[in-house]
Amino acid sequence: MAYTKDRIHEIVLNQRQFFRTGETLDVSWRIERLKMLRQAVIDNQNMLRDALLEDLGKSPVEAYLCDIGPVIVEIDEILHGIRRWARPEKHYSGLMCFPSTRTTVYKMPYGVSLIISPFNFPILLTLGVLAASISGGNTAVIKTSSKSAACTRALQQLIGKTFPEHYAVVIDGGHDVADMCLAERFDKIFYTGSPAVARHVLTAAAENLTSVALELGGETGNWCIIRKDANLRDAARKIAFFKLCNAGQICININQIAVAEEVAEAFLQELKKAFTRQIGEIPEENPEYPMLITDAVYDKCERLSDEYRDRVILGGNGRRESRRFAPTVIYPVGIDEDIVRHELFCPILPVVPFPDAEADRIMDVIADREHPLSMYVFTSDMKWAERVMSTQQYGGGCINEVCIHMMVKGVPFNGTGHSGMGAYHGEWGFREFTHPTSVLKGRTILNLPLREHPYSGKVGKIKMKLLKIFER
Repeated sequence: MAYTKDRIHEIVLNQRQFFRTGETLDVSWRIERLKMLRQAVIDNQNMLRDALLEDLGKSPVEAYLCDIGPVIVEIDEILHGIRRWARPEKHYSGLMCFPSTRTTVYKMPYGVSLIISPFNFPILLTLGVLAASISGGNTAVIKTSSKSAACTRALQQLIGKTFPEHYAVVIDGGHDVADMCLAERFDKIFYTGSPAVARHVLTAAAENLTSVALELGGETGNWCIIRKDANLRDAARKIAFFKLCNAGQICININQIAVAEEVAEAFLQELKKAFTRQIGEIPEENPEYPMLITDAVYDKCERLSDEYRDRVILGGNGRRESRRFAPTVIYPVGIDEDIVRHELFCPILPVVPFPDAEADRIMDVIADREHPLSMYVFTSDMKWAERVMSTQQYGGGCINEVCIHMMVKGVPFNGTGHSGMGAYHGEWGFREFTHPTSVLKGRTILNLPLREHPYSGKVGKIKMKLLKIFER
């Protein structure tokens, strides 16, 4: 279906009218919709799997591990906690509000939400966010990526069969359709994608002062630091797995590595072996290895490999017809070279050597750049690692591990600065799609004239003394 400005306006208007009926305010009603979404994912997992294979070349295991399974886990976490999260909070009003003694904080939905999802995890980053929106009591207009067309068709079918259009709908189309959506007045916008497009989203949202959540990859990419005391084989094994996952097209993936020069050669040998063990000698011919989303991304990989050809120590080649490009390690790279100053979002992996004694200087350089979405350190020095991870600015990360921080229940997934704003997953997603509304319950008796005029003379002095007492 070709969407027009008038058609999108009609959808938003119908959703707003439905929201104002108050039906979504009932938590039990939301729970039923979450269960319906969960069952729809289970019933249609073969369709979703096939779509992921068509768009990104994901094998059935990777499709379930990274896209389909996590949606079910996310919904289960919400179902487990939503009644508790949505319960109004009771607060003592305080002496300053006497004779009122009780104030209630209601967790209110924003209303009509716009979810703009990306191509790299088109199922998880659409339905996972939708689950958060539902948990908060909102309706949802979902604009999926035009790059992952098969997944968009599958999502349209899944959502279309599960929910009426006045509650949740998937809209397809290119940037022009996205702009038509952004021109509408939404109550909440949740965008996942690049910092460049996020600026455009924020500008559009500012027209209506719409609350926005942004989940971005980070302007200058995510760093992985490997100290000389790290378990090199373990680090290499985990990094290779992560870089192979979705062919590096992951917002929290390792963009570049900084490795202590004392162990650089040994680490690189382990990394080569880890890649070979996991994906074979010719990754681009392995059907389990995901493919790049477009020819343009393939061209970027080819261009960077050619530009750094004399420093490519692994990979540097691919198969254009299948859009598979081998994991490509470039070494050595200077910390100020252009390739480590922006997000790559592909299987290219630059490696920067540094003297281990200058690890803190490397962290200072990273801190001076835009905040990454993720950070990873491999070391046996837990005191140093914990100091670094508790003082740097980034979204989330791991010590001696990669990526699985985002799988921990009860903790937020988020970025900061150029890697985003807002947070979600579980209760954090519920919070992101609700706003707290404080309501004080007043009384009609025992109301003292403390706040009323006069404020001068003897009466004013008495009131001042009482105010200072009540403020304690």
